[in-house]
Amino acid sequence: MADRTDWPGEALVVAAQAGDLDSLTALVAGSHPNVRRFAHSLCASREDAEDAAQEALIILYRRIGMLRASGALASWMFRIVRNECLRRARLMPRERAPLPDTAVMSAEDEVLRRLEAGRVAEAIAALPADQRHVLIMRDVQGHSGRTAAEALGLSTAAMKSRLHRARAALQHTLGDTRAHH
Repeated sequence: MADRTDWPGEALVVAAQAGDLDSLTALVAGSHPNVRRFAHSLCASREDAEDAAQEALIILYRRIGMLRASGALASWMFRIVRNECLRRARLMPRERAPLPDTAVMSAEDEVLRRLEAGRVAEAIAALPADQRHVLIMRDVQGHSGRTAAEALGLSTAAMKSRLHRARAALQHTLGDTRAHH
């Protein structure tokens, strides 16, 4: 079973950066599900999310050469989607709401709430795969420790150790992120 948070491999990114058109096409197609998920979790509306995802994929296609580290694709795309969602939130027509101040404030609150959720998603995506899988199974999907350990082919002790490291890394990353925002 494929992990739905898998991004295209580093070799594909490197080939795309070198100008291989087939690799670039495969990279954009392979990134699409994750970019779409980022957009739907960050943007205030479904329409904005679809537009933001498309814009991010166009930027990926046109500017893959700007990506400095081939392993940083997920964070680069997350930043592009986040910026596009914020840009779209600022463009929201204020006259749509009968009470503009209240409506604008709640729209901004919603964007901020989604950005916080997005920061958590980005921090989880940045975890090493073994830690990410355990954390998602236990804390996101709510599986028992025994079920997660069995599904991942680990002893309960190994699963607990990875989960502890994943939670600590996540807490460290999010603590650092909040300190800078």
